[in-house]
Amino acid sequence: MGLWDKLKGELVDIVEWLDSSHDTMVYRFQRYQNEIKYGAQLIVRESQVAVFVNEGQLADVFLPGTYTLETQNLPILSTLRGWKFGFNSPFKAEVYFVSTRTFTDRKWGTKNPVMLRDPEFGPVRLRAFGTFAVRLKDAGAFIRQIVGTNSRFTVDAIGDQLRDLLISRFADVLGESKLPVLDMASNYDEMGKFITGRIQPDFERFGLDIVMVLVENVSLPPEVEQALDKRTSMGVIGNMQTYAQFQAANAITDAAKTPGGLAGAGVGMGVGLAMGGQMAQTLGAGPQAAGPAVPPPLPGVVSFYLGLDGKQAGPFDQAGLQAQVAAGRLTAETLAWKAGMAQWAPAAQISELAAMLTTAPPPLPGNTGK
Repeated sequence: MGLWDKLKGELVDIVEWLDSSHDTMVYRFQRYQNEIKYGAQLIVRESQVAVFVNEGQLADVFLPGTYTLETQNLPILSTLRGWKFGFNSPFKAEVYFVSTRTFTDRKWGTKNPVMLRDPEFGPVRLRAFGTFAVRLKDAGAFIRQIVGTNSRFTVDAIGDQLRDLLISRFADVLGESKLPVLDMASNYDEMGKFITGRIQPDFERFGLDIVMVLVENVSLPPEVEQALDKRTSMGVIGNMQTYAQFQAANAITDAAKTPGGLAGAGVGMGVGLAMGGQMAQTLGAGPQAAGPAVPPPLPGVVSFYLGLDGKQAGPFDQAGLQAQVAAGRLTAETLAWKAGMAQWAPAAQISELAAMLTTAPPPLPGNTGK
């Protein structure tokens, strides 16, 4: 082997890219005057693609593997350079290594609130944020559309544009879904999948593939959230009168621990019960909180309860009492009671009933009751 052949063998290049970063999408192989030796070794690792560019024109693309750069391995470049009969000297070409791995945890969020019409709350302003993942799908299209002549291109360089595309589609999806705000939390996964499908054509124009979109939160303005919290608290409290009584009872317990505090607790309990009753009536707390649904007797009409067969019966108005007298169930010894009496008393001792008993006709003569 001659000296020239030995030197020529030692000068064979190795064209490769070892990526130590986590955000580089495209890296241009650094070479003095872009000269590559004939027979150089090209090493393309997994999650990489190598693209040869000749004077601004896209040439050959190499998938993962090891290649010896000769005429047969560079058909497009050979055509562009006019190598009809092969060559054995250094040649100039730009080599771009493109990362095809998935770039995860890319943040997105609405810069301004999205205006929507909610079926329950009416017009509302919503904010949302989440993450998305993207990977390079078409190395040639990406270099032509985005990279240009940059020697190193990171995912952050295109991050703002990708976020703007995603947020624009997200606003459309929210408007078209017509989901109530309170139901959105249970549909984050569905919204993310739907947005991924809707935005895919926009990303493909740049040679990119959006892997997934995650919706982490959709929130209302702080003042609306505070009003919603108050509404939730009212629902948890339930019966306002019962709640006021509970609060008053707690006040008595706390006041009992302090000497001379029970007097103030009594005043507080009265005020609390009064307020609770007013609030319950205003809020429509229901018949249980407002009192019994049975109306009182008409003015001037006296009703009595009778003790018949050992049980309470009634109330009976005047016509009902006369019917009981006629039936022989209401007698002088029958116990009776009306509103205002301290206790039950025999009918003969009650003036209204005694009058009814004396006006009742006696039994017919000779009637044995058979």
